[in-house]
Amino acid sequence: MGVCIFTSIIFASDTFITLIKQIAMFGIPFSVAFRIVILNLPSIIVMTIPLGVLLATVMTLNKLSLSSEITVLRSCGIGLNRIAKPIFVFAIAMSVCCFVVNESIVPVMSKQAKDLALWSFSQKNIPEGKENFVFKELNDSNGLKRLFYVGSCHHKTLSNVTVLDTSKEDTIQILQAVEGTTNSDGWNFGKGAIYTVSNDGKILNTSLFDKFNIRFAVDLSKELNKNVSKEMNFGELVKYIHNQKFSDDKSGRKQKNSLYIELFDKIALPLTTVALVLIGVPLSITPPRVRYNRGFLFSILIIFTYYLIRALSISFGKSDVLPPFLAAWMPNIILMLLGSVMYYKKVYTIN
Repeated sequence: MGVCIFTSIIFASDTFITLIKQIAMFGIPFSVAFRIVILNLPSIIVMTIPLGVLLATVMTLNKLSLSSEITVLRSCGIGLNRIAKPIFVFAIAMSVCCFVVNESIVPVMSKQAKDLALWSFSQKNIPEGKENFVFKELNDSNGLKRLFYVGSCHHKTLSNVTVLDTSKEDTIQILQAVEGTTNSDGWNFGKGAIYTVSNDGKILNTSLFDKFNIRFAVDLSKELNKNVSKEMNFGELVKYIHNQKFSDDKSGRKQKNSLYIELFDKIALPLTTVALVLIGVPLSITPPRVRYNRGFLFSILIIFTYYLIRALSISFGKSDVLPPFLAAWMPNIILMLLGSVMYYKKVYTIN
């Protein structure tokens, strides 16, 4: 239940919005975009397995505590260590399961999702039958690079096409064509003209053509390659980092740190399950005088704290403030230290 809840939240808040953007901005068919989302689902589930185990732990122990079952067990000489033992065994088993999924299923599915996205963007899937629509291509600084206007699309043929190209610094190119088609080789235009205009509005050159081919599809390969670590298991990523030659400048160090953080996170993320359970067990043991269920509230509080620490540590790691290993393991280290103190007090203190 916990895995389904948290996966649905992430899907509804982040993935679904990405799906809508891909359909609206780039004309990807819904069926293709939906398949891309499904292929990325295992990587989301890997993140929600620890959260689901935490929710199950807190809700179960809190319910036993409210029913005075914990009190009865402890009065019979059964300590909290014995009560929590099957929970930790289950947490370790789910950590192994999380690691196996992240090493075997996630790389394959992520690679297929990227290949499908690149194919879809290269094909330039313009919605059939749609009229008077525009879409844009952005540069690395999120500025406008190219603006595309299409009058209509019927039978995979574009009519009344206008392209505003601002990719060059000193000039602007305007392409107008009666018709055009798209394929993996680029854009094929027919019966049109290209105007080269300076920044002050002067027309520098005009070229007429009957047929013209330009290789500018919306290139998202750089953006998609940022998640290249998800397409590899631990061993493959180690070889990839070893074979990479990083520059000594700021961007090179940032790229190197990001890859090392992803490498260490492949071990740290599955073990998050044990860290969350360690802090969840003592928090879920409710004092006898409290007669309401605090399990779900505690779960949300722990999850919020975990993601806050994780976001900060990864940001500091990519900014070269923290070493990559410490950036990946910082959330687990803090939760385990705090959980160990709380667990010790709960086990060896009579409440």
